[in-house]
Amino acid sequence: MNLLAPFQYSFMNEAMLVGALVGAVCAVLSCYLVLKGWSLMGDAISHAVLPGVVGAYMLGLPLAIGAFVSGLFCAAATGWIKSNTRIKEDTVMGIVFTGLFALGLVMFTKVETDAHLNHILFGNILGIERGDMIQTLAASLLTLAVILLMRKDLLLFCFDPAHARAIGLNTNLLYYILLAVLATTIVASLQAVGIILVVAMLITPGCTARLLTDRFDHMLFIAASSSVLASCLGVYASYFMNGATGACIVLAQAAMFALAFVFGPKHGLIAARKRLA
Repeated sequence: MNLLAPFQYSFMNEAMLVGALVGAVCAVLSCYLVLKGWSLMGDAISHAVLPGVVGAYMLGLPLAIGAFVSGLFCAAATGWIKSNTRIKEDTVMGIVFTGLFALGLVMFTKVETDAHLNHILFGNILGIERGDMIQTLAASLLTLAVILLMRKDLLLFCFDPAHARAIGLNTNLLYYILLAVLATTIVASLQAVGIILVVAMLITPGCTARLLTDRFDHMLFIAASSSVLASCLGVYASYFMNGATGACIVLAQAAMFALAFVFGPKHGLIAARKRLA
């Protein structure tokens, strides 16, 4: 078996580059989502983009525009309903995203579609087109730029929103900026892993890093590094396994989380048992 065989094909090299880029962006945002406790929000928006994607296809518009609009609508609807009812935020998210996802599935079954639209559900990183690659690059760079420019404000908002409000930060604005960045990241990730698996890329790297460090700057570095490595390993392994590339990427991330969970030097299972002993 030639272990270097995957690198002989340009589509494999491009898939690794796109996977690494998407993995890094998702990992950076993942740290904020884990700190904020917004795991379900990532799941909600990733599923809620489906009706927007199908609607954009029906209207002949770029699929990314439909996905972004639908994701923002889900986020805004969740915030508005939470502010005007006594229902908790996680419950509202469950109502909104399941309703939108169901609407998208109904629309999906009624549309004569080609393979490209199906790839939005499951990802198609090995067959990503040049236009989609540019779209992913632009969305990823925009997300990173916003997060880096507002890093401290977003960190304080996620860690202690009451203190952020007390020192004069507009927490409502930060809330919707974080939601918009989340929607943009999901749009950037659709071609890589699809709607169904994107939530794993948005949550797992941050959880892995959280088990390995207590410092946020270290958490960002560990999450991004592990996610990039998992993306490259997933693409590489899918060549020999002849498996779904997006699923292989997520499995690689899950394996890294399992290693951190068991062998983490401070918060790992073995370390915890040693302290108890």
